[in-house]
Amino acid sequence: MAVVIDEEACMGCESCVEICPDVFKMDDDGEKAIVIKPDSTDECVEEAIDSCPAEAISQE
Repeated sequence: MAVVIDEEACMGCESCVEICPDVFKMDDDGEKAIVIKPDSTDECVEEAIDSCPAEAISQE
């Protein structure tokens, strides 16, 4: 399963980056989060999904 962010839904709150910095980072503009390790099985991914206020993160 791959970790995915819906870029249109992302609000840029950075909560996923704070929770799971090995998997997420902010884009070059600092406006949206992007996935840098889509095949991650880190435990923090589920916490990042649950904490996203825009519900923009999923696993497909």
